[in-house]
Order: sequence, then C-alpha cells, then structure tokens
Amino acid sequence: MPADLAVIGLGHLGLPLAQAAVAAGIQTVGYDTDPRTAPELNAGRTHVDGSLTPADLRRMLAGGFRTATDPAELGRVRTAVICAPTTFGTDRTLDLRAVAEAARALAGRLRPYTTVILESAAHPGTTGEFLRPLLEEGSGLRAGRDFHLAYSPSRIDPGNRTHSFAATPKVIGGLTPACTESAAAFYGRLTDKVVRARGLREAEMSKLLETNFRHVNIALVNEMAVLCHDMGIDFWDVIRCSETKPFGFQAFRPGPGVGGHGIPLDPAPLPYAGLRMVGLAREINAHMPGYVIQRSTTLLNEHGKSARGARVLLLGVTYKPDSADQEGSPAHEIAGRLMDLGAQITYHDPHVPTWRVHDQPVPRADSLYEAAAHADLTVLLQHHRTYDLQGLAVKAQLLLDTRGATPAGAAHRL
Repeated sequence: MPADLAVIGLGHLGLPLAQAAVAAGIQTVGYDTDPRTAPELNAGRTHVDGSLTPADLRRMLAGGFRTATDPAELGRVRTAVICAPTTFGTDRTLDLRAVAEAARALAGRLRPYTTVILESAAHPGTTGEFLRPLLEEGSGLRAGRDFHLAYSPSRIDPGNRTHSFAATPKVIGGLTPACTESAAAFYGRLTDKVVRARGLREAEMSKLLETNFRHVNIALVNEMAVLCHDMGIDFWDVIRCSETKPFGFQAFRPGPGVGGHGIPLDPAPLPYAGLRMVGLAREINAHMPGYVIQRSTTLLNEHGKSARGARVLLLGVTYKPDSADQEGSPAHEIAGRLMDLGAQITYHDPHVPTWRVHDQPVPRADSLYEAAAHADLTVLLQHHRTYDLQGLAVKAQLLLDTRGATPAGAAHRL
C-alpha cells in the first residue's frame, strides 16, 4: 500500500514523529540512510536510547508502519519529513552531512506537489540556502512552484508524559505562504495547535531561541550554585523561595552538566555576529563535570581518603530522569575523569543494563543499598523515580547529590 508520509531519519526525531503519524491513521514509511536501521526496527528493536519501547514499535508495525530500504519509495508520498541528525564537529560548526544524504536520497525521486519539511536542528538559513539547492538540483523541480518546502523545529521531550506530540504546539515556516499552509495542513492532523511563522528563517530561529534559552538559564543556575556553595548558602533553598514568585521568574536547577539532543546553536559561523552569551553559557556548563570531580575529591579528602583507589558509585548515568537516553550525559566525562584519578568506579541505573567508559565496561551494582554502603563515595548524577534517596542517604558512607533531590541535610548537595 502506498504511504502518505515518508520520515527520513529514524532516530530520536524521526521515530516519535512516525509514531504520532501512525497513531493519527497516516500511512507512514520510514527510511534511514544507515542500512542497519530498517532490519532492527522491523525486528521490534530500536537503536536509539530512550526513544520507543519494543511495545511501541510493535504497535506501530501493527498499525501499518513499515521501513524502506529502497529510496524509490520516497517518490510515492505526499509529504516527506527530514529528521536526520545534526551534531557539532570538532571546530564547533554544525555537521549537516546527514541532512545532505537524506536530501539526495529524496531529490532523485521527488515528485511535483510533494511537501518537504525539515525538522533537524539547524542554523537559520539552512532550509533555504542548503537544503533547497540540493532538492532542486537533484529533482529538476523548483521549490515554491513545483513542490512545497518548509521548516518545523522538533519539540520532542523523551519520556515526558504531560507534553505528548499531539499536545505540543508545532511551529511551521514555509518558503512561501502556500508552503506554510501545506505543512500546516499536514501537522494539523498530528497536533492540537499549529503556529505559523512568517517564513523559514523565523521558524529556524525559534528553534535556536528555545534551545539557547534552556542552556543559558542552566548556565546561570550552575554558576550561582558554585558561588552559593563557596559562600555557604543553600542554593536549593534559594530556588525554592524564588520559584514562589508568580511572574517574571522560571525555575531552572543546576546539575552535573547539560545533556540531551537540544544542542546550543551559536549563529557565529553565519555572516552576522555570534551570540556571546551562548558561548559563555556553553563554557560554564562544560565546566560542571570538572566541578563535580572537584567536589568529590574534596569530600573524600575531608574524610581522610584519596581519589586514587577510592570506591565511587555513580547513580543515574542518563541525561534525563526515567529515561534510557544517554545523549550528552555528563556521567561519561565524570566517570572518565574519576578513572583517570585512579578511582574504582561502579554504577547503577535501572534504565541502563550495561555501560562503557573509555571503551571499558563499567561494573554494574546489583544491590543498590549494599553498593552504597560499600562505596567510599556515592554520587547521584540523575534522579530516577525508583531511587529511595532517603534510604540511600542513610546507607551511603558519603553521598554527593548533584540534583538537589535529597532532603535538606541528608547529603552533600551541589
């Protein structure tokens, strides 16, 4: 049966979109430039931590979702959404190679009147100045005349039970007003609210604003947490008081670092001024794993122990609570630095059965309480709801809470 929608890129962006489309009754085909992806999904296995469960995949497959290994199938749909991953290279520029691969796979099969939408994180100008030429050159068609082209920033929050795909407003900006309306008609079948941007760049910039808003505010509270510790002030109590203000304040909380798929985008590589605050926020947040190491070694020293040879238990190694997603988790850097100092690392995470750092397997604690009692230092990096922190605080010899989740006075808090 011909599909109505093609999702190109079956990762942390594409799979939730495909799931929402299938739930809305849209015939959906998934395509990924990695040939290993389709067989895994067809077997009910996902290669993306924290995305969909095997049960979710089974329901999608039963609902008509299928994966394609032949890009020819991309030419049989009315809507194609590119969800290819974008990451930063070593020079801090955005790597768009996966987007280019997806565009080339689609361009050779693109038919007139198809609606093409980009959801990948990208700088303003990417859709019109990078994606559009690839599609036009590969297809011989013209965007805005022969096919519709739009951008819609992804708003996926893995594991969030409150803000589902359907309950989260979708921003859409098209190359032309007709492109915007075509994309809006598609997303209107999936979400309760569609928000029309004035154009491509406005939609792209909204993604940049949303992502950087998170990173800048986390950097602020991270910096204040360090300051308050040095001054002997309980910063978690400061947040508790401040968040009672009903206007002009939104509570953010410090932590051991910033993970997740929402990378902070700095437009500096483009021909206009970069955001100085974004670069500074990135530096502050990147410093937090080192600060956790500093606090850990200080606590050990205060109790007559050295980091070398110390038994350290890390609790929660994912980037967000109650999820298996490890994308950008600071736990890897923290564990690696402790290993470099000679510490003996074990970990516990109910969502991560095996874990590797420095390409070495890290021993997993089977009995949480026994491991905490045996460890010289226990560090809470992620607060999963299954953790009984009051009980852990009693059992642990030393407990460093980087999430402010333990009762006041029960542990050393970041």
